[in-house]
Amino acid sequence: QVQLVESGGGLVQSGGSLRLSCSAPGTIFSINELGWYRQAPGKGRELVASISVGANTNYADSVKGRFTISRDNAKNTVYLQMNSLKPEDTADYYCRLGTSVASLKDGYWGQGSQVTVSS
Repeated sequence: QVQLVESGGGLVQSGGSLRLSCSAPGTIFSINELGWYRQAPGKGRELVASISVGANTNYADSVKGRFTISRDNAKNTVYLQMNSLKPEDTADYYCRLGTSVASLKDGYWGQGSQVTVSS
């Protein structure tokens, strides 16, 4: 069973910043796409950002210009830098690794990180 280990969630005021990290086994990290989903209370899971093997990135419209996804293949870690946070960003955030993080055909989830943005 593959484990993705997340860290970095917490409580922050509106306008603040947080960085989420997610590490995965090196044998599969560099050959797979990575992404971050979030799920707010009472809502479905939403793809926030993704990064391909070649480091091409995509973002949900709601976070463009505020969030940045990056990957460090040497450290087997993917990051989500979140700036200018808003109360509506409050959610549980999950990293995802797979051949296509958008399709969810295969892959693995992190354990989730709670992000709370106070107004």
